[in-house]
Amino acid sequence: MNIIEVMRLPLSVDLSGFVHLLQRLQVPHRVSEEGEVQVLWAPETLAADVRELYQRYPDGNADLELAQDPVGAGLPANSPTQPSLAEQAKACKVTTLTLLLCFIVAGLTGLGDNFTTISWFTFLDFRVQGDYLYFNPLAQGLAEGQWWRLVSPMLLHFGVLHLAMNSLWYWELGKRIELRQGPWALLGLTVLFSLVSNLAQHYTSGPSLFGGLSGVLYGLLGHIWLYQWLAPNRYFNLPKGVLAMMLIWLVVCLTGVVGTLGLGQIANAAHVGGLLIGCLSGLLGGALARRKLSA
Repeated sequence: MNIIEVMRLPLSVDLSGFVHLLQRLQVPHRVSEEGEVQVLWAPETLAADVRELYQRYPDGNADLELAQDPVGAGLPANSPTQPSLAEQAKACKVTTLTLLLCFIVAGLTGLGDNFTTISWFTFLDFRVQGDYLYFNPLAQGLAEGQWWRLVSPMLLHFGVLHLAMNSLWYWELGKRIELRQGPWALLGLTVLFSLVSNLAQHYTSGPSLFGGLSGVLYGLLGHIWLYQWLAPNRYFNLPKGVLAMMLIWLVVCLTGVVGTLGLGQIANAAHVGGLLIGCLSGLLGGALARRKLSA
């Protein structure tokens, strides 16, 4: 199924009623924000019908009895309610590419077992002597042009469970941002959250070996949380309990219980740093979106 752009409308236009109508008709679709406009996407085979439907019912017409004649609006009654995984991956290219890079790096580094290849992605380059790792200073790495190290630790994962959990959460949170705000917004936020969380971890713990998407994930969570609070949208409507669960896990990790139980060291500063910068971006982005909608 090829998803294409169907309409471009100003942000001041309220599409919620029409989106609800498409949901009742079980038409696959999504809405993204691009600068000053919102873009409605739908399958290419249904594009003309969706445009015609919008001309007839721009506000959705909640009283329309769709169940009596779902094909009457020119749309198939058996349209799927959810795009397939492949279709979602095609629509969410940055989310998919980021996860693909994580899987590739996981293979190259043996999920944390190959110190030679791990050193390509760590925040600080290092050498192994006996049982110890000796890290180069940050200033040295930057002077040598190794700027990628400021964000590349997000691609490192240590163990299958670490990779699986982070991948699932990035897919869940990342595609929400990409569908609502567009791929460039997600890419920019991912790089920003990685940068801030890595710097926070480095300056808190000193030279050390750390990695993973978790700092970025807490950034995405904070962004969605406060953006949704200021400018509600169905794409940012997280399932109940997700926010509370992740914040509780953050607190549990801060207590040191996880490390004490021998479950591995947690990059707590990266989590907190990611959450704080994510909350800040969510406040700014949500306030701007709310201002545009009320203009």
